[in-house]
Amino acid sequence: MTEMKDDFALVTRAGEAARASYGMPLAVLAELTHRCPLQCPYCSNPVELETSRAELTTAEWCRVLGEMAELGVLQIHFSGGEPLVRKDLEQMVAHATEVGLYSNLITSAVMLTRERLSRLYDAGLSHVQISFQGAESMVADRVGGFAKGHAKKLEAARWTRELGLPLTVNAVMHRQNLHQLAGIIEMSVELGADRLEVANVQYYGWALKNRAALMPTRAQLEETTRIVEEAQARLQGVLAIDYVMPDYYALRPKQCMGGWGRQFFNISPSGKVLPCHAAETITGLDFASVRDHSLEWIWHNAEALNRYRGTDWMPEPCKSCDFKEVDFGGCRCQAFALTGNAANADPACVKSALHESLFQLADTEAETGSERFLYRNFSGGVPES
Repeated sequence: MTEMKDDFALVTRAGEAARASYGMPLAVLAELTHRCPLQCPYCSNPVELETSRAELTTAEWCRVLGEMAELGVLQIHFSGGEPLVRKDLEQMVAHATEVGLYSNLITSAVMLTRERLSRLYDAGLSHVQISFQGAESMVADRVGGFAKGHAKKLEAARWTRELGLPLTVNAVMHRQNLHQLAGIIEMSVELGADRLEVANVQYYGWALKNRAALMPTRAQLEETTRIVEEAQARLQGVLAIDYVMPDYYALRPKQCMGGWGRQFFNISPSGKVLPCHAAETITGLDFASVRDHSLEWIWHNAEALNRYRGTDWMPEPCKSCDFKEVDFGGCRCQAFALTGNAANADPACVKSALHESLFQLADTEAETGSERFLYRNFSGGVPES
């Protein structure tokens, strides 16, 4: 490993001006593993998954959690794959608590037991986020590719609330489950969830392979917006509902991850530090690893984090856009997936030359795309750790 004192010397030379240009990270997504019992056709993990042999050890993760706290990080989101595959998850949650991090478990919950959730609670777990693929088993289990998965998720959500833990329902929405959105909202209320994320599928990685089977129609989008707006007004103070327009139908790109390398970062199972969970889809970027450098050195000096930070990198039309410090150019991964160049304008923006063709593509795939999913093949489930 590179000497830590050399790392900190470089950080010092970066100076306060560099810190002021992008601030300190607020939250980290810790992708503990790519192993997962589900086969979701919109999976955001890389097409080429990292093996269990490449994963950071318990000691390495605990060291990194301490470095996060020293760097000023406030929240740690334990994710995957399925983080419950890691038998040392309780140790990591306990260490996060010890160093003062607010910890969130992002899980499919199909592997969760009441006993293990209690151990995680005792270790200091602060919040639980459970993904749902529909409002009832027939749709949800088909999407997730896991028999009786929906029933397990409902059970885990009830355990979460019984323990007094805050609960977020993450509903990944697309053409084949949007008709159940009203039911998902009511399900979230019945479960006592604090927040519902109506998370429209984003098309890169494995989801790009299934785009034609997932793309919503314009009619669905209009109905979805109506349902969400009505529910937000009706359930104010009961359930917070987050909703963002699907990218291919938007007029302006969203502020992806708060802007590249500005507020958040991800750590892959093997320790690579990424500006977002899909950044590895952009070829030609070299991501620094926590096995080679301290987190502080990486945050300030890593080439991949600095590549699209701020606004100086922007070409036209982004460079002269009045919104460039609002959306920071949108999604670099989407720009790469659709144009072949991550520095191009996000085609979700109306100022992109490809925006109109993106609308037309969405319309065509939504109306003519197959209903058949291309699932990941895990060859019998979760590999042994």
